[in-house]
Amino acid sequence: IRLDSDSPRRLPALFTRPMHFDLDKRSLHLSAGEFSEFTLGPRERGEGAAGLWRAQLGTHWHRELRASTTEADPKAEFEVVVAGAIFHRGWTFHLNGRIDQRQHADGRFTVREIKTVLRTLPADETELRTEFPAYFLQLACYVSLLRVEDPATSLSGELLFVEADSGLSQRVSLALVDEARFRAQLERIATFLGQRVEARERLRSLRIRPAFADYRPGQADALERLDSALATRPAPVLFEAPTGFGKTGILLEAALRRLREGSLERLIYLTSKSTGQLQVVSTLRSMTDAGAEPSDPASPPPSIWVVRPKSEHCINDRFLCHRELCAYLRDGPRRWEKSGAVRLILDPALPRDLPAIKAVGAEGLICPYEITRAALPCADIWVGDFNYVFSPSVRALFFDQPGFDPARTLLIVDEAHNLPSRAADTHSFRYDGVAQEVLFDALRSQRGAQVLSRALEQWTHFLRHLPASHSLKLADEEDARALVAEAVRLLPITPLDYTSLGPECSDELSRLAGLSESLASHADLPRLWWSPSAGQLAVTCLDAAPAIGEILREFGAVVLASATIGSTQEFAAALGLDSFDARAEPLSVLVAAAPEAPRVQAASGAPPDRLGTLTKRDTKRLFRQITSGAELLRVEEAKEASTVSLVRASAPWREGAYDVAVDLRVDTSFQHRELHRATTARTLLRWHEARGRDAPGLAVFFPSYAYAESILEELGARGGGLQVSLQPRQSELLAQTAWIERALQSADALFLVLGSSFAEGIDLLGGRVSRAMVVGPALPEVNPVQHAKMAELASLGRAVSFRRVYQAPGMQKVNQALGRMVRAPGQHAKVLLHCRRFADPAYAALLAPEYRSTLALGDDAALDRWIGA
Repeated sequence: IRLDSDSPRRLPALFTRPMHFDLDKRSLHLSAGEFSEFTLGPRERGEGAAGLWRAQLGTHWHRELRASTTEADPKAEFEVVVAGAIFHRGWTFHLNGRIDQRQHADGRFTVREIKTVLRTLPADETELRTEFPAYFLQLACYVSLLRVEDPATSLSGELLFVEADSGLSQRVSLALVDEARFRAQLERIATFLGQRVEARERLRSLRIRPAFADYRPGQADALERLDSALATRPAPVLFEAPTGFGKTGILLEAALRRLREGSLERLIYLTSKSTGQLQVVSTLRSMTDAGAEPSDPASPPPSIWVVRPKSEHCINDRFLCHRELCAYLRDGPRRWEKSGAVRLILDPALPRDLPAIKAVGAEGLICPYEITRAALPCADIWVGDFNYVFSPSVRALFFDQPGFDPARTLLIVDEAHNLPSRAADTHSFRYDGVAQEVLFDALRSQRGAQVLSRALEQWTHFLRHLPASHSLKLADEEDARALVAEAVRLLPITPLDYTSLGPECSDELSRLAGLSESLASHADLPRLWWSPSAGQLAVTCLDAAPAIGEILREFGAVVLASATIGSTQEFAAALGLDSFDARAEPLSVLVAAAPEAPRVQAASGAPPDRLGTLTKRDTKRLFRQITSGAELLRVEEAKEASTVSLVRASAPWREGAYDVAVDLRVDTSFQHRELHRATTARTLLRWHEARGRDAPGLAVFFPSYAYAESILEELGARGGGLQVSLQPRQSELLAQTAWIERALQSADALFLVLGSSFAEGIDLLGGRVSRAMVVGPALPEVNPVQHAKMAELASLGRAVSFRRVYQAPGMQKVNQALGRMVRAPGQHAKVLLHCRRFADPAYAALLAPEYRSTLALGDDAALDRWIGA
């Protein structure tokens, strides 16, 4: 959670799935609370995180008022469940809820809702209606449902506001204006549903232009196979296509076909690169814009919205997202209708890039992030980062949208090879004792936070005295868990002034709550508790596969695209797609097990995965669970839906485009690279001298900055006139592109780091750099996290665990970097794999087929012949 009033991150108890509707049946199901809070504009969270504390006091006052009401009226009813259907404009609203109190006197029922507030009472009734409109809508909803149930009954409604601190109360009766607002809310939701019907019809009449004027060899075949896989199987599809193949266009064309046929109603396209997101939007518009060609019939395009991080939306000089401190958040709902945000959302012809959104927000005094939030329910295609689906802290922005249903959504994850590490990062946390001490000092000065501050004092003391260690002792880990759990338990029942706390301290509290939530909701994820240095605690997720697989299975269709899938089995395992629920195990698998298989104890009511030598009790339990042909069919369908399929695109134009040789003269492993540093420098100089100054540039890929800097130092000591440009340590896209352009014109060699955005995310090398030298595989650094991962996979054997933890990630970076060298027909690259490990079968098998080579250079003469060829 983020402890401010406008964030999508909340405690689990406050997270609810959005309303569900069926456009064909023209019906929807939602609770009275969801009905009353429905809005497509900025959401007025009111008391924000303080509302958590208010809810605790509210429970207390509910009990007090229940006791006093029972004493005055023994026949009063409490927690009355009500449900029914209300018809409006051809839509059936199935509503339900729970009424706090219902009293009967003098032939008249009185429905009472009790609401605890932090403001001072009594207050003007008009002011209360303006500040708490959802409360009056909820009460009007209950009264309307009871009137539908029994039209002859005389009903009245009242809200009982209770001041949280003192218990002072104020009654406000339901008025005609509240019932008018109830009908207006029905109209508002019906209008939204009508827009979704129009959107569906718009998609069904969608005119799709091919992503390419002329398909390259292999593209048309890849499109048809991907389209067939999506149309015939519910299981996730792995789509492998080399860099430069046109993967984005193929993915989007197949996705638009699914939207047009109506099998799915929304597309989510995830990519971690901002340039990739812009490319997706550009490609979509070229494929769907109406009237792009005179011969094309007019067809309204789909509505597309790109979601950038919240901080990038901010108009203020400083990102401080709190309602009390930001003029764009305060009273936003009241300015919404008069701002230009509504027109921007509903008119796909208007520019929707971030500068345009911020301009509309600045003009209408509306938070630009709230514009994006409000736009998503009306958009057919959402484009954003991995986090909006896979990060527990921000995924509510997508999943909490009205009408969003993953089962009716196509999810495309581009650059999916990065997903396992990115997802693991969202379940990893790090805490510093100094920062926690600042938080403790800030809490100590707040009235009413003494109990929480004492809990934070113990947590801070624990951190400040934590020595550096590769793994916490079990006792220390248990202490850390207990201290965090106690602090998070106290958090929602403590009245905090988050404005005075400031963003840094609020974020520290948020991360504590995030760790507690992750431990509770994903207890199955393996984690390493360790201390990188004295006074610090790191909780590192070693494998997020179970969490990834759980999310992927929610979607109606999934495509995971990458240029470097490699082993399908290992790739699926890394994404949690290598198994499915044991309760869906097909009977054919159970009865086919070997007779000598050991007995398997069924757990949680699930049948064992094989019969083996079962007792009579186990056998009866098994056949009680699987007894019908329909159940067997369901089980087989579940297995099919959990088994990934692979579509591997062929690119004939890449065959023979790489001239690769393996340099056996050096060993670039960390233990031996210093011995061969001079040889590496001489190799670069020889290649430069042999090819001449007018030859295209040379890209040299290193496992780390330190290695690249050591070779640069060696070259400087030798002279030779080789002009080298070393990749700068920066991440801004414009700066990266500018450096590449300068280096290609002024330098003889570009020193790049494997795994960085320069090696994987910059698409400017293809056709401009035709020579590359890879100075060793980029194996991950040996550290406590990698040791823990090895231990986690120890049951598979050292060879397999070493391959998964070290070799596969390292060689994947090599494949990614070399894929940037040839991106179009006619391009060629001469590649030197500068380490004898590349000839080792264990490493060579992990290279993409086009980079494998049997040409081994054992001496300087062989190198000279290859360079001159």
